[in-house]
Amino acid sequence: MAASKPVEPQSGSGLPRWQLALLVGTPIVLGVGAVYLWNRSRGKEKQGKRNGERKTPEGSASPTDRHGVGDLARSRQGEDPLDRAQSAKNKGNKYFKAGKYEQAIQCYTDAISLCPKEQKGDLSTFYQNRAAAYEQLLKWTEVIQDCSQAVELNPCYVKALFRRAKALEKLGNKKECLEDVTAVCILEVFQNQQSMLLADKVLKQLGKEKAKEKYKNREPLMPSPQFIKSYFSSFTDDIISQPLQKGEKKDEDKDKEGEASEVTGSSGYLKAKQYMEEENYDKIISECTKEIESGGRYTTEALLLRATFYLLIGNATAAQPDLDRVINMDDASVKLRANALIKRGSMYMQQQQPQLSTQDFNIAAEIDPRNADVYHHRGQLKILLDQVEEAVGDFDECIKLRPDSALAQAQKCFALYRQAYTGNNPSQVQKAMDGFEDVIRRFQKCAEGYALYAQALTDQQQFGKADEMYDKCIELEPDNATTYVHKGLLQLQWKQDLEMGLELISKAIEIDNKCDFAYETMGTIEVQRGNLDKAIDMFNKAINLAKSEMEMAHLYSLCDAAYAQTEVAKKYGLKPPTL
Repeated sequence: MAASKPVEPQSGSGLPRWQLALLVGTPIVLGVGAVYLWNRSRGKEKQGKRNGERKTPEGSASPTDRHGVGDLARSRQGEDPLDRAQSAKNKGNKYFKAGKYEQAIQCYTDAISLCPKEQKGDLSTFYQNRAAAYEQLLKWTEVIQDCSQAVELNPCYVKALFRRAKALEKLGNKKECLEDVTAVCILEVFQNQQSMLLADKVLKQLGKEKAKEKYKNREPLMPSPQFIKSYFSSFTDDIISQPLQKGEKKDEDKDKEGEASEVTGSSGYLKAKQYMEEENYDKIISECTKEIESGGRYTTEALLLRATFYLLIGNATAAQPDLDRVINMDDASVKLRANALIKRGSMYMQQQQPQLSTQDFNIAAEIDPRNADVYHHRGQLKILLDQVEEAVGDFDECIKLRPDSALAQAQKCFALYRQAYTGNNPSQVQKAMDGFEDVIRRFQKCAEGYALYAQALTDQQQFGKADEMYDKCIELEPDNATTYVHKGLLQLQWKQDLEMGLELISKAIEIDNKCDFAYETMGTIEVQRGNLDKAIDMFNKAINLAKSEMEMAHLYSLCDAAYAQTEVAKKYGLKPPTL
């Protein structure tokens, strides 16, 4: 599948992204949405009380108290006011546990009115208990009001903050909900799965809403030449990405091998191909349009090339009609139709439509069963869908058709490695690592092989060797910004060398100022350092470079999580630990 980064269940650094930032990151599988960091191993040890639903009020009801609340207040007029308030609360708790929420609310109201105002801790508990009863009656506005009173009296009151967050979510107030649940996550040291899941849910919703609006109105942006070349290098049977053929050149240039050829002025498509060789990518769409509108000889090729560049600039809406036309042309070359199906299938996957994506790849395999690209890209799709065995089968088919496909060999090893690693199978892990050694021995010029091997080595905490693999990548592709980002992350994990890590990621941005992955990673590191304003700036830069609505939604989630922390710091003085 044509993608901007190696296709894998994790981020590509050897770390799940939720470990890259103290508070923000992404789910492991597709990188969609965002969750806060929580320590999974410690979380499992502390499940139960912390992971349980917060439904009950605080304090216990007295089993021997059978008086009505009014009688209780009259018979104990000589008692301390706080004691009387506590008795009313205990009575309320008894009603609450019996499911008599209206009576419980009346008792908690009595407790609030009886409680001395200076007893802020007790008073906050009474408000929170009444909010719990209102919650059972689905009276969300009242829940918010009482929780707000409780938080005003006790700013670090986790139960009240979380209950208010849930009520705010019910009323659609996502921004305020996110701020409350962020405070809860910090106060609970990211150990309660329930609050983490609410944060994840709200961040995803906010991200999708913002991305939908932003992506619809965004200005098209051509990726860097390095990205475009990397994209086309993932195809071996892509006619439109091949250099100009002899028959496409002017007569006087046909024998000038190795030189950029001139093309006739009559064909927009041939001009577009010439611009591709010159890396003058901004003119390709307009030249293809001329060929299509004139009904030229290369109309089909022009439609496919234009669609491809529409996809590269993130305009799937414009790309789809062109791809549809090519796919439905019965007289078009099978290679062109299969290539269009691969690209439309990849587009569907970016749009989170895996069924349509799978359907397109399957049709491509039916009409062009000896096209190695079909199996290579479908294999990557299967990895994303966590169908590893099927992915390996596709990579095997690709390798059978093209034994020299180093990329397919490397990605097959990585698929087998991820399967063994997540399945906790040490012997199969070692077998996959041996496979990587074989790949880099046989294909010494394949940078992707070294990069994927480095990720596996990082998982195995073989940091020194992983560093060597990234150095090999840089030697082969010195202008590949993504490799510098991976190497920078390795320095952080391996040596805790923040300065070197930031230097390498800054180098990535210097090489390619359109590398959204570099800005995203820099943002997560700045979150760790507590530089939230700078983190937000980095995330916003990444958002403007996002190549799909799905990717943009994920970046908005990161940005919103960082912004929520700034608001929590202002309101409550709460900050997570920093590097």
